[in-house]
Amino acid sequence: MASQATTRRVLTRVGPLHVRELGDGPPAFLWHSLFVDSSSWNRVERELADHRRLVLVDGPGHGKSGDPGHRYTQSDCAVAALEVLDTLGVTEPVDWVGNAWGGHVGIIAADESRPRLRSLTALGTPVHSYRPAERLRVALLAHAYRLLGPIRYLTDGVTEVQLSPSTRAEDPEAVALSNRCLRTADRHGLYNAIQSISLHREDLAARLPRLALPVMFATGRDHSGFTPDEAAMAIGLVEGGQLEVVENAAYLLPLEQPRRVINLLLDFWKSAT
Repeated sequence: MASQATTRRVLTRVGPLHVRELGDGPPAFLWHSLFVDSSSWNRVERELADHRRLVLVDGPGHGKSGDPGHRYTQSDCAVAALEVLDTLGVTEPVDWVGNAWGGHVGIIAADESRPRLRSLTALGTPVHSYRPAERLRVALLAHAYRLLGPIRYLTDGVTEVQLSPSTRAEDPEAVALSNRCLRTADRHGLYNAIQSISLHREDLAARLPRLALPVMFATGRDHSGFTPDEAAMAIGLVEGGQLEVVENAAYLLPLEQPRRVINLLLDFWKSAT
């Protein structure tokens, strides 16, 4: 049975980050997707905490975390994650689990700070930088959000991308969580995050052949930004990499298909050496 969660605020180069710890055992570090926060792990964290000491972070500008007051990069986020682990006294290599944004940060951490990671799981994480049409769409969304805030047109648009059609039709709790995270986010902090790590995100393909640890990519069958074919091409650049395609899911795999994600993680962690 997982122990009660503890929370703290850790000062990092990307601002003060809200961190939760839950469970016992070898450490696992979880970083969520853009537009949601660490509550997006709620459906998987209790069972995972029976097997791992979970460290769950709210990224800058999300959830209960602050904003650094300046632009930052995915590499800055990777350093900040290590600052969190150092503050918590976690010296053992971690099993990194990142959803979209968190997967981007994890790939960089695995490339630049290999000894700190035991394994890497990237869920719904496009490795390419934005294509021109994608960049324009996100830039317009960011501009509208800055001016108007989380109006329904924007929250509905984000949810339509993040969640699969079946989730939107059959899982009102998942839809409500996605909408709530966007509605309650600090407007300045979230806008800064969109500008810093979404519009200017790095193309990570060149880093993939350098990853020298167990790696699993998983993507949703309905993920328009990282299709199964694109995921197969990406994992082909990682020696020994594992690919899983999750049905009835898009970006937010831990929220949409928690049972599948739990099983994938426990099996992967068991096999990772």
